[in-house]
Amino acid sequence: MKRLKQVYYFLIYTNLLIAGAAVAQCALTYLFFNAPFDYPIIIVEGAATLLLYNFSMLLSKPKTPQKSVYKRTRWIFRNGWLLWLNSGLAVFILIYAVFHIHLYSLLLLGLIGLMSIVYSFPILPYRGKWVGLRQLPGLKVFHIAWVWTLSSVCLPVLELYLDGIPVDIHVLSTLFVLKFIFLLICTLPFDIRDIQQDSYYHLKTIPNMIGANRAILLCYTLLIAHSLIVLLSAIQLNVQIGILVTNLLIAVVLKQVVFRNANRYHYAFLLDFALIAQFLIVYLLL
Repeated sequence: MKRLKQVYYFLIYTNLLIAGAAVAQCALTYLFFNAPFDYPIIIVEGAATLLLYNFSMLLSKPKTPQKSVYKRTRWIFRNGWLLWLNSGLAVFILIYAVFHIHLYSLLLLGLIGLMSIVYSFPILPYRGKWVGLRQLPGLKVFHIAWVWTLSSVCLPVLELYLDGIPVDIHVLSTLFVLKFIFLLICTLPFDIRDIQQDSYYHLKTIPNMIGANRAILLCYTLLIAHSLIVLLSAIQLNVQIGILVTNLLIAVVLKQVVFRNANRYHYAFLLDFALIAQFLIVYLLL
């Protein structure tokens, strides 16, 4: 159990968990369209996500990391060489992969990357000063869900289209909505966990605006809405079953673990595992 816990923390601290989640969600799109995996697109998704999250960590580095109240921050900058090592590997993988995808896909990837980077930069006037997108009330979870949906749905679909593989527009629109809602479900618990920290930095997230209890209720409401859309959709039966099984598991994890232990910083990262579990369950059922 101790070794498993160490592996869990290592995957979180090195951002390998979130990169794996990006890979899984991208690969899931191919299952929806019953199309063969496009491995260059999938590894581009993982490498780009790893780089962006590593870059975000470097941007948010405190003046004295070892005095941070967060164990994750202390660990990351105590083992800074790992951050640079996996970033370097991600760059090499990204360089290799971009030569195996279409130019238009590369342009879309660049646009998505730009949207991710400018999230923290002051580019918009708000109440007499320039702020980043993260300072706009309630925008945080929607921005994350939007960027992830574009990268894990639109990027592989565009590559399929450019390869001459037919894309069902109805399936695409259904998948886009399902993915967006699912990512909101997996993102909101992080904001509920960070409600005090975000208040300190004057960030008006949804839980800050409506309160933790209502935000928890919103999570369950979105989970029910997501399940209903799955049931009413025309996607493959095995895919439907896989997603509904994942939703049931997430509901149990939210109720029994995440929301019962809101003060346990690392429990929310189980939702990142849910992004991987969703793909694995659907894949095994096909």
